[in-house]
Amino acid sequence: MNQTTPGYAAAPRGVEMSGEQPPGERLDRAVLDARMAALAEVLDAESIGALVGSAARGSRGSGASSRAESLLDSSRPSSVTPTMVKVGVDLGTAYTVVVALDEQDRPLAAASARAQVVRDGVVLDYLGAVELVRSLKERVEAQLGCALSAAHGAYPPGVPLSDVRAVQHVIEATGMDCTGLVDEPSAANAVLQLRDGVVVDVGGGTTGVAVVEDGQVVHTADEATGGTHLTLVIAGALGVSIEEAERLKTDPAQQRSLLPVVRPVMEKVAAIVAAHTRRWPESTLYLVGGSVAFPGFAEVVSQAIGRPALVPVHPVYVTPLGIARSAPAAPTQPLLTTPLSSLPARSPRHG
Repeated sequence: MNQTTPGYAAAPRGVEMSGEQPPGERLDRAVLDARMAALAEVLDAESIGALVGSAARGSRGSGASSRAESLLDSSRPSSVTPTMVKVGVDLGTAYTVVVALDEQDRPLAAASARAQVVRDGVVLDYLGAVELVRSLKERVEAQLGCALSAAHGAYPPGVPLSDVRAVQHVIEATGMDCTGLVDEPSAANAVLQLRDGVVVDVGGGTTGVAVVEDGQVVHTADEATGGTHLTLVIAGALGVSIEEAERLKTDPAQQRSLLPVVRPVMEKVAAIVAAHTRRWPESTLYLVGGSVAFPGFAEVVSQAIGRPALVPVHPVYVTPLGIARSAPAAPTQPLLTTPLSSLPARSPRHG
């Protein structure tokens, strides 16, 4: 493991990340920023609102928010219909995302939506999950002008095999083959492409940890604590409903005053990371997931654990992009005139 040293290099012009990069970690932040910007530009119009909010929360004083807002008028179907695509489905506690890439991992289309069909990596509402993924699939297909035949899925580390298989069944029930499943922190590193470091994927319900050494994931772990816990703490402290607490949490005007309220949850995330990375005490943390866009998250974790913590632009989309990058390319099909949402769900394959 490379040791970090004082005097971190400044970020390249135009790259927005929270924190500074130790020179030994060898993460090309300009490349990462370009990857995330490319994905942002293919999000469909219904997904842009979430991106604008994420950029505003995660990039104070930067140009990320204005770039995201400019996409409101630029989302349009692709002019070239692809014949092979790599597709990733991220069934999250707070957000579900479908991403399509070409064979060179260049983003072609993406769609996302808030949902509560999964909790802590477990599919609680199977039919709701199928309808949600099917809807996002159709939105991506409308952008591409062709039908998707297969997709990769993901799961938090440590989830029971039966719950992992539920993700496969959801994908298959939408009319796609499931080409495989990858743990979420490892998927995130397919985008980060760290040589050495720790990927921390803070989702809606859980925090996943993946330790990377010499370019290989050597340890993974997952524990309950995520964005939902931020919402619960706000609701309890202010005596408001969960819905109102979620609104306040995602309102940039309220976040500074809420930081002392949610700080214990962020420190809990740091404690989870510390417990699972004792053998790698010098490693830098790379935080992904929508929750880490909350202003001050990286700073609180860094202070609590005593290591640098970095957050890329649009962290909510790092893992979905990595799931798609982990998938094999599959052929597309002619687009049906009758949407799949009007057809009965395909029974999942078992075994």
